[in-house]
Amino acid sequence: MKYVADLHLHSRYSRACSRDLELPNIQAACLQKGIDIIGSADFTHPAWFGNLHNQLAEDGSSGLYYLKAAPTKVRWLLSTELSLVYKDKGKTRRIHLVVHAPNLQAVKELNDFLDGKYNIRSDGRPILGIKAPDLVKLCLSINPRFLIYPAHIWTPWFSVFGSKSGFDTLEECFDEQTENIYAFETGLSSDPAMNWRVSQLDKLLMLSNSDAHSCHNLAREANILDLDELSYDRFYNLLKNNQKSLVKTIEFYPEEGMYHWDGHRACNFSCPPEQSKKLKNICPVCGKPLIIGVENRVEELADREIGFKPVGASDYVKLVELDKIIADSLDIKTRSSTKVQAFYNKLINELGSELKILLEIDIKEIERVAGGQIALGVARVRRGELEVVPGFDGQYGVVKIFTQKEREARQRKLF
Repeated sequence: MKYVADLHLHSRYSRACSRDLELPNIQAACLQKGIDIIGSADFTHPAWFGNLHNQLAEDGSSGLYYLKAAPTKVRWLLSTELSLVYKDKGKTRRIHLVVHAPNLQAVKELNDFLDGKYNIRSDGRPILGIKAPDLVKLCLSINPRFLIYPAHIWTPWFSVFGSKSGFDTLEECFDEQTENIYAFETGLSSDPAMNWRVSQLDKLLMLSNSDAHSCHNLAREANILDLDELSYDRFYNLLKNNQKSLVKTIEFYPEEGMYHWDGHRACNFSCPPEQSKKLKNICPVCGKPLIIGVENRVEELADREIGFKPVGASDYVKLVELDKIIADSLDIKTRSSTKVQAFYNKLINELGSELKILLEIDIKEIERVAGGQIALGVARVRRGELEVVPGFDGQYGVVKIFTQKEREARQRKLF
């Protein structure tokens, strides 16, 4: 049976995250989005762990949980993101890792250890002064069924392959613990096709998660899993054995990610890798080194040509979130506007979940509910007929489904 899983997100206790990220609100968003398995987020934070302990109940002995006050089909998989900052090989490393736990008892034991040595109370994504291989060894010593893998593996400042603080190989980062790393997360600024160019990643399962800092960003990236049993053990075996139960990943357009191109946000300057090379990676505005983005870093480590696809690689689909499509279709600047949300809720209420609408529902049905312009927007996204102005240096890219000429023609027609 196929399940949609989004395994990396944050709670209200993480810095720069929405105060609405409480368990009932996350579950409600999962039902709207079409998510079946959701990461618990931030399990190292004492207050959030208290919420998990008090509000969730285990589904039998599966290692997955449900919300006691409002049971639904949504199942919770215990997860968190950890930020490791340490010196290694003469360089300061800033590595973000996703960690999944088999049960709440394992989480408690890990938290008790970390709380004795580090500050895990000020941020849902705590900063730990521990090396990556030592963190893996610690988790596995508590429970051998912990899963640890690189988060958003290419982003410049906080990732295993990041241009500013990362490594060139997995072995350089994880040393003798590399054999216990079974997966990695692509991050918003890369897609599977980019990662297929790097052969050292072939042995790992490629996952895509939302890393959501608010409920409306859930499932902007996700995984479609084909599981005969809904349990932590089944998920663990999927990652460890790189099984083909990963049917497809749902992807952001990587150009829309915050670190796709090189650039300087303060200078309002960005460029593709080939231009950076001509500039010797120096910003022409301020004369300082550019922040090297994901496309450039992939090119640096790639040992395959563009277009290479490994045998047996899982499929993927690139999407734009439904409220963004609605906003662009109606020429409204913000996706949170009352009008956009009214159309969004109407579509969800009449046609089903957001992912079902984006991937499956007949365009004529979308037109019946929301009109021809929004239906055309969904159709264009399905066909990949859009333009994305690439993001850079922490600034999201901009998706354009309709051209300026089309917008002007629509305005003339209206008036």
